[in-house]
Amino acid sequence: KEVRVWAKAARAVKRQFGEPRLDVVEVYGRKLQFVGKPCILDAFLYPESKGGREVVTYVDARRSDGAAVDRASCIEALQRR
Repeated sequence: KEVRVWAKAARAVKRQFGEPRLDVVEVYGRKLQFVGKPCILDAFLYPESKGGREVVTYVDARRSDGAAVDRASCIEALQRR
């Protein structure tokens, strides 16, 4: 069962995973990076609509060596217990 991350606002994602290692504000969005022993998870947030709140629209997961990992497994592993 995949844990829901998509469409969550930054505050909710931080509650789910803790403080991000990186919080990068870009021109049109934001990237939060969460790191744990099993994987690195990047959550990309963009406005729902013009001027709307930023929500997660995409996530990417990988190992520290850059190899791809299953996103759902990474999300599960990094959640606050």
